[in-house]
Amino acid sequence: MKCPFCHNPETQVIDSRVSEEGDTIRRRRRCAACDKRFTTYERVELTLPAVVKRNGTRVEFDRQKLRSSLNLALRKRPVSTQDVDAAVARIEEALLVSGQREVESGFIGELVMAELRRLDQVAYVRYASVYKSFKDIREFAETIAEIQVPAKS
Repeated sequence: MKCPFCHNPETQVIDSRVSEEGDTIRRRRRCAACDKRFTTYERVELTLPAVVKRNGTRVEFDRQKLRSSLNLALRKRPVSTQDVDAAVARIEEALLVSGQREVESGFIGELVMAELRRLDQVAYVRYASVYKSFKDIREFAETIAEIQVPAKS
C-alpha cells in the first residue's frame, strides 16, 4: 500500500480489526519512510450484472428502480417494508449467483414476478398485467387462474 503522504510503497500494517458487522477489515498502517500513520479499509466489492433492455441498450443495475417496481405493484397492499427488503435482497442475490456480467431485463422481470407471487397475489397480477402486456381479458383471467388456490372445505 502506497503512503498517501510521501507516496512511498513501503508501509507496514500495525493493527487489523474486523468490523462488528464482519464485512470490513480496518487496518492501521505506518509508512517506513516518513513514519506517518494512516487507516485503510478492506471490503468486498460485489458487482451486479449490467441490464440489457429490450431495445438492446445496456444500463447499470438500479436497486432503487427495482424497489420502486415492487412498491408500485404492492401499493395499498398489506406487505411490510421488511418483506419488500427481503425480496429485493433475494433478487440481488439471484443476480450475483448467476455469475453473469449481463442479464436480460426479462430475467429480472421473472425474478420480480416470482417474489410478488410469494408476497401478494393481487400485486402479482398487477405486475403481470403490465409485464406480460395482456392483450385481452382472457390472458388476465388465465393469470388469475394460475395462482388461485382451491377453497378448503
